Amino acid sequence: MGNVQLTRRALLSTVGMGALSLTGCGAIDAIASKDEDTPRVVMVTNVGGINDQGFCELSWKGLKRLRDERGYDVSYIESRLDSDYVTNIDKAIDYGADFVWAIGFAMADAVAFEAKINPDLDVKFGIVDANTSGAPSLTGVLFAAQEPSFVVGYIAGKSTKTNAVGFVGGIASDNIYAFEYGYVAGVAYAANELGKEIKVDRQYAESFTDSAKGKSIAQKMFSGGADIVYHAAGSSGVGVIEAATETGNFAIGVDMDQSTLSPTNVLTSAIKRVDQALFDLTPKCLSGEIEGGTDVILRLVDGDYMGIPENHEHMDDAVYQDALKVIEQIKADEIVVPGTMEEYEQFKESLVTQA
Repeated sequence: MGNVQLTRRALLSTVGMGALSLTGCGAIDAIASKDEDTPRVVMVTNVGGINDQGFCELSWKGLKRLRDERGYDVSYIESRLDSDYVTNIDKAIDYGADFVWAIGFAMADAVAFEAKINPDLDVKFGIVDANTSGAPSLTGVLFAAQEPSFVVGYIAGKSTKTNAVGFVGGIASDNIYAFEYGYVAGVAYAANELGKEIKVDRQYAESFTDSAKGKSIAQKMFSGGADIVYHAAGSSGVGVIEAATETGNFAIGVDMDQSTLSPTNVLTSAIKRVDQALFDLTPKCLSGEIEGGTDVILRLVDGDYMGIPENHEHMDDAVYQDALKVIEQIKADEIVVPGTMEEYEQFKESLVTQA
């Protein structure tokens, strides 16, 4: 079976086929001839698409750096529906990819399936925000998202004027729970430091692409007294930022510095440098320095993969400096940030003990 797949790939690379996807510069438009000395890397997006102003956009930025600085052949395929994932990964294989990146935990089952049914094919796979699920040719890249979420939660707790803040998640999952519980723990840590109670309103949009739903949820939180809302909701979170702008409150962005979406109403952002991760890890995966079947977990202590923006014009400088100290405490394991409900409950208990 493996020989048949290899022959099919070689044939497609030689004779070409119809358009696979045509969505913009960098998108796959047809099977192309390949320089065997040049690594070919194809990224398959989740339904957020290449211009999601977050995760996929950052991932593509990292691959473009591989093209510009290391001469890699890079391209992408956009997914419109969840049902596109397996098909689009197949297209990437047919295109002659040496490495296929699947972006976002929603693609975990699809890429693990493809990796497991193609064990003899000369292609490696990677998944961002999910583990390998036992597939030996698949590398999982995960971020300890609870850590930067804790930092922005701490900032929210130190910055709120109403003693009420909010969190809007995308689709409920263990991955997004890490954002949620890291954030509420950071708020609790600040509240404990300040000796007061701070309410945290939490709700899920059940979508990463519904900005109207994100906006509606945030509007209700703001009208209910919250003055700062953090989102981990993909494109749905753009609506959160819109609601903050329209009501004169603050939003906290995610993944990238989202102050560009509203320079006057984004307080800060919990940055996950997916671009840096893909730039650093892709060559290591291709060379075998990182073996397939490995899960790479990135934390604040690991370098420039997570953090907060230096720009902090909308918060007191003292709050920003305190947040930098919190980052160093997390790096030193002086603060162990919870990423689940159970861990959060234990964290709260520890705060009571310290009080």
